Amino acid sequence: MKSKNSNTTNSEEIIYRYSTNISGLEDENKILRESLDHIRKEIEKYKENPLIVCEVTDILGNKAVIRLANGSEFLVNVSAECEKLKPGDSVLCEQKNLHIIRKINSLKAFNVERFVIIEKPKTTWLDIGGLEIQKEEIKEVIELPLKKPELFGKIGIDPPKGILLYGPPGTGKTLLAKAVANSTNSTFIEIVASELVQKFIGEGAKLIKEIFTLAKEKSPSIIFIDEIDAIAATRIDIGTSGEREVQRTFMQLLSEIDGFKRLENVKVIGCTNRKDILDPAILRPGRLDRLIKINIPNEKERLEIFKVHTKRMKLDKKIKIERLIKMMEGFSGAEIKAVATEAGYFAIRQNRFKIVEKDMTEAVNKVKQEEKNKDYLEMFG
Repeated sequence: MKSKNSNTTNSEEIIYRYSTNISGLEDENKILRESLDHIRKEIEKYKENPLIVCEVTDILGNKAVIRLANGSEFLVNVSAECEKLKPGDSVLCEQKNLHIIRKINSLKAFNVERFVIIEKPKTTWLDIGGLEIQKEEIKEVIELPLKKPELFGKIGIDPPKGILLYGPPGTGKTLLAKAVANSTNSTFIEIVASELVQKFIGEGAKLIKEIFTLAKEKSPSIIFIDEIDAIAATRIDIGTSGEREVQRTFMQLLSEIDGFKRLENVKVIGCTNRKDILDPAILRPGRLDRLIKINIPNEKERLEIFKVHTKRMKLDKKIKIERLIKMMEGFSGAEIKAVATEAGYFAIRQNRFKIVEKDMTEAVNKVKQEEKNKDYLEMFG
């Protein structure tokens, strides 16, 4: 016979196991309920209709005019729960009838620094060969007002707000802009106008506004707009949304340069190869009113540019530099730099560290041939 103590022990063990199982099942049940609630919430999210981000352009009583990303504008109702709106606010709208649901602040401004190049250039005036007249003009218009603004106050005039550098490609326009930024210790903000139009359809004007706000915060600063003809070409009456967007961006640029708010220590430098197609509005006094032409270098300037780009190279003393300079007639500064680079490659291929005349001659011929091929492709491509 089993003892009484043995029966008691078995009963306690069974009760313990049962209670443990019950506890485990309850924990598992709790986890399953939480998982089910999470899945239900996720399913509800998928059922929700997406909202459209729009910009308020005007307020008319209890209604508002909003602008969509494609430039279309609509007069819509405003939710009673939506706080007071004003033009320029970003809002969320219901898709079907564009009813304004609520105002949002997080998308009001761009993170501009993601879309432009901001730097403190290291290029100096000594890194630019030739262009002495152009250097002096830029110093007068950009450098002097930033370094000695009191001179203009004493004489009673306002310095120019910006300049336009124009001329063939590769002649040193960007280098000049960087050099003046370096000499004035200014923040250099570089924008490529063609990319601005392509990437930010519907937002170009707002981005221009934010760029100028950033420039004022980081002043003294220089805004360098490369390929400015992409947004500042002569305006024509075309009804496409793309053309309207370019014109809105251009008008915002004009407003920022010559609007009610002073630019203070912000200067604008535009750059183009096509001055002939620019709208007269950008060239009138008070905007980019100093026009500086950058020509293909002459023989003396080619020699100076050649010395700049070969100052760190080991050149053979037998090289006839004057002959090379004459061979490079019609070359831009960029092409002269290309000659120095190609000559270096010819030497490297023969395990030499000294550049001989043959390297230079072959480099000049190679750059000439590349230019001919490029012209051919442009003609028949």
